[in-house]
Parts: sequence; structure tokens; C-alpha cells
Amino acid sequence: MNTRRHFLRTATGATLALPFLESLQAATAPLTKPAQRFAVFYVPIGVMRRTFFPGEAALDPVNFLDKEGQKEFRKKFAKRPAGLYPHSFTPTLQPLEKVASKVNLITGLDRVYQGGSDTHSQCACCFLSELIPNEDKARTMPQGRTFDHLVATRLSTGTPFRTLEFSCNTHKDNKESIHFDNISWYGTDHVAPSIRDPLVAYRRLFGTQAGDSRTITDLALADARDLSRKLGHADRQKFAEYTDAIRAIEQQMDRLAAMKSELDKVKMDEPSVAYIPRGQFIQLMGDLMIVALQTGLTHVATLMIGPERWDTPYLFEDVSKKPLSHHKMSHSPIEYARELEQVDQFHMRQFALLVEKMDRITEADGSSLLDNTLFTYGSGLGDGSTHQYDRLPIVTAGSGGGRLKTGHHLHCAEGTPLANLWLTQAQTLGLDLPRFADSTGMIQGSHRLSHPSNHHSMTPKIHLRT
Repeated sequence: MNTRRHFLRTATGATLALPFLESLQAATAPLTKPAQRFAVFYVPIGVMRRTFFPGEAALDPVNFLDKEGQKEFRKKFAKRPAGLYPHSFTPTLQPLEKVASKVNLITGLDRVYQGGSDTHSQCACCFLSELIPNEDKARTMPQGRTFDHLVATRLSTGTPFRTLEFSCNTHKDNKESIHFDNISWYGTDHVAPSIRDPLVAYRRLFGTQAGDSRTITDLALADARDLSRKLGHADRQKFAEYTDAIRAIEQQMDRLAAMKSELDKVKMDEPSVAYIPRGQFIQLMGDLMIVALQTGLTHVATLMIGPERWDTPYLFEDVSKKPLSHHKMSHSPIEYARELEQVDQFHMRQFALLVEKMDRITEADGSSLLDNTLFTYGSGLGDGSTHQYDRLPIVTAGSGGGRLKTGHHLHCAEGTPLANLWLTQAQTLGLDLPRFADSTGMIQGSHRLSHPSNHHSMTPKIHLRT
């Protein structure tokens, strides 16, 4: 793993972590394999199944209280054969077409709901939990240390931040408990606080203080131009892309600040950040996450797109001219079928854009940042209307350093736990982990994980079979 990070420091103390630049390596220093990263893109409220999952288009939406309809709905797909299928880009999955060869749709993964707590709070805070559902009857939910913090013990041992948690929840009305609003936990009831303000995230990553961030970054980037003259042609191009990304983040924050300032001038109650376009905000937080992964500030990050159940509306651009409550709409899937489909497409479009950005960032060995990342899109509910914990919507991007084949739809056998995915990813990333939560083994299917001969010896050889 490459831990030889370089930093640009000005006389004022401003520091920028730099991406790998071959020109800065000692002439005799051997090139090391790129570090492996892990990231999660969590979407709340589940999805509109018939426009997300291949083969479900003909099914009508099922309401939350229609228990018989739910049973019939599930029977139709209970016996679908497990195995590999070619990609089929349903309306919700269409944004992934550009990166089809770099992603896998994984269907058929289930979770177990443990009675005693709200379905929405449990589906968020236990999405990555290492605890086994119903093992401890005294608990109201199996909420414990989450998978990202377990993975960080291997991937982030030499990084400034062990993990980074980002959230796109801009709501100020604290309607729900922390369990609805956090997927990353150090342990039971010990939340890993997420960063919700892009300016706070920027200052944390680049070590600047309130009031001087732009000035200090200007100085650092001015010094960067001097450094650029000393680099080779390929590194100059890579370095230019990196500094352009920093500037783009700053410009996005300036636009956000300007919009807030304009809202502040209106004589009305305190304006909500919820009315700032969602796509711009999600991309800004995603860009900050990508820069942190690219430069080695951390190798593990989570991005929670919104809280569970919270009924405060968001303005989804290109979906509606007025703010919408995702949760409220999910309980009326027939009335709001079109809007729910568009919200799902909107979220997938944001994920796809981040995947594309990661694929354009070149690593030391010529591979991309995406090639050296396991980046998972997922939701804790299979359907926001039925509140089902089975057949979850999961998309994985990246190949973990070429160890995981991509470009497929992998359908799992009925009853396959979601924990099998985390176990598979853990072993792909080199953790010697025999079990995780209620896992029953590696994901079964005709999928096969391959391992380059020069990969670290701690990584077990993994073969997924039918």
C-alpha cells in the first residue's frame, strides 16, 4: 500500500495533501501498489421497485398496509435462479450506462428486522452493523460497530483520518433520533458524527480556520503553480486536474453561500438549506469525499444522502418545482409513482456522476481511483412503501484493485444476507475475516474474484461459485 503521501505547505501553515506524483518520488524508490479504498453512498426510504429492478416493471406498486399484496408480490420473484445476468438498464439504472463495465447490480440480498424499534431507524443505523439480529433479545435493534470502521483498521492505518463521514442532511428541524440519521457507528450508541456543512468539511480536510480559508488556499495553490513547473508532463496534467478540483469545490461553496445570502435578505422565517438544489449539494459533498480518498487523507468514507423518514421536504431539481417529502410520497406509491421514480433516478444520477469522476482520476500505476475502490450504493429498505427488509437495492462500483470482476447483474439465491456482501468485500480488501454479522458465507453465484499475483499475501483467494 502506498503511504508515501506528499503535502504542500505554505509559510502561513496552509497544507494541501497531494495526489500521487511520480516526479516527487525518489529516483530509486520503487512504485508501490495504489492504496485500496472503501466508500458507501447510502440512499434513504428504499426505491420504487418496478422502475429499479430488472423484471419487475409489470408489477403494480404495493401499499404499506396491503399485506396480502406484499405476499403475492414477493412470490413472483422467490424462485428466480441465482447467477449472472447481463446488465438491463431500467429507468432508474439508466444513469449507470456510461460506467456499465465498472459496476455490478446485486439483487436478492436480505436483512432481518429485529422487533423493538422503528423500521426506518433500524434500517439506517444497522445497515453496516456487525451485530447479529435477534442474538441479544434485550436489545431493541442490532446496532453496533459498523463495517466501515472495521475495514478502516486495515485500510486507514497510515492516514490522517481513520474514516470520514459525510451527510447531505441539511435539515435544521431535528425531528428524529440519531438512529434515523447516521449509518456510521464506533459501537453501540456511539455514533461517528457526520459532517453536514461543506465549509466545515473543507476546513477539516485542508486545515484552514474560519474566515481565512480562501486566502490560505489561494496561497497554497500559488505555491502549487511553482511546484508544477518542476513536474514532468504527465504529473503536471494530473496536478492541474487536482488543483482544478479544489477550485471547483471552492466555486461551488461560493455559489451555495451566495444563495444563502440572497435567501437571508427575504423577510420571512429563517430559510431552510433544504431549498438549495439537492444535486449541487450532493456533488459538492461527494467531491470533498473523492479528494479525501484521492490524496490519502482517508481510505474509508461514507456519504449519507438523506435521513430516514424525516418528512421535511427537499427540492429535487428536474423532479418538481416545489419541495417534496420523499417519505410521505413513499406511502402513496400509486399516487406519486412518477415522482418516486424521478427521485430514484435523481439519486442514481448523483451516484453515477461520482463514479465517473473517480474513474477519471489516474493512480500511480495507470489505474483509476475507481479501480482501487469498492464504492457501494445501497438503501436499508427494499421498498419504502412496504418497509420490506428483503431484496435490497445494491449497486457496487470499482474492482478493489482488479480483484473483483465488474460489468454484471448478479442475482443472489433467496435468503442471502446483506452481510454476505460485506464479508465478500472485507476479504476482497484483504481482511482475514471468517464471518461478519449474520453472514453465511461468500456471495454465491457464477461470479469469480481474481487476484493479481503481486497482491498482498494477507488477501485470501476467493472464488464465488454456483
